[in-house]
Amino acid sequence: MTRVLTFGTFDLFHIGHVNVLLRAADLGDHLTVGVSSDELTMAKKGRYPVYREEHRLAIVSSLACVDDVFVEQSLELKGEYIAEHRADVLVMGDDWKGRFDHHREQCEVIYLPRTAEVSTTDIIQSIRRDLD
Repeated sequence: MTRVLTFGTFDLFHIGHVNVLLRAADLGDHLTVGVSSDELTMAKKGRYPVYREEHRLAIVSSLACVDDVFVEQSLELKGEYIAEHRADVLVMGDDWKGRFDHHREQCEVIYLPRTAEVSTTDIIQSIRRDLD
């Protein structure tokens, strides 16, 4: 069995999220998803997510392509998450390209392209503009 591990915030769930999870699932037999905690999202993006942590976990875990979810507390714990979940493949968006190459000693690392023209940040900015 090939175990795939990926991570994300998955806030304002959109087609880009669906695409990356489906592509990650296609790379193996079991997909585990680390959903960034609210605090980690604040540290990464400078804002809290719109949807609370437990809601984002429920959304991601409800998908047929996802076998397991957990809360990601820190970017620096990727190696521990890989070991804990016995991942054979780590999948990240290509906006992180090169950042996790040092984990190639533990598993295969694949960076998938983002879905063009959709991002949570852009959606939030568009809503803010419409409100102003």
